[in-house]
Order: sequence, then C-alpha cells, then structure tokens
Amino acid sequence: MYQTVRARLCALVCGMRAARRDAGMVTSEYAMGIVAAVAFAVVLYKVVTSGPVSAELQNIVKEALNARM
Repeated sequence: MYQTVRARLCALVCGMRAARRDAGMVTSEYAMGIVAAVAFAVVLYKVVTSGPVSAELQNIVKEALNARM
C-alpha cells in the first residue's frame, strides 16, 4: 500500500510540475509571434501593392462595377 500511495503522490507532483512548466507563453515567445506577424503583414502589403497585382485587382473591381444583370 505504501508503494501505491507513493506512486500516486509522485505522479501528482510530477504532473503539477509539468503543468506549471507549460502554463503559457513567456514574453519572448509573444515578441517572436508579433515579429513574425508584422513580417508577414509587410510581405503581404508589398505583394498587394506591386504593379501587376495592383493592376489585376483594379481590373477585377472595374469588371464587378460594370457587370450587367
């Protein structure tokens, strides 16, 4: 019985340590996430405002506005 109680207590304590260790992101992880999101936004902005993509988007809008029902 002692071994069973000891094993369950150990599992409980080890589980609490693991939960504490993986409780959430730390500040550096938030910072890296923000940097990645900003980098993606910059790349997307550059692609959308480039010449060919911008011209194609304008053509799509013009066709949509000139559509006949």
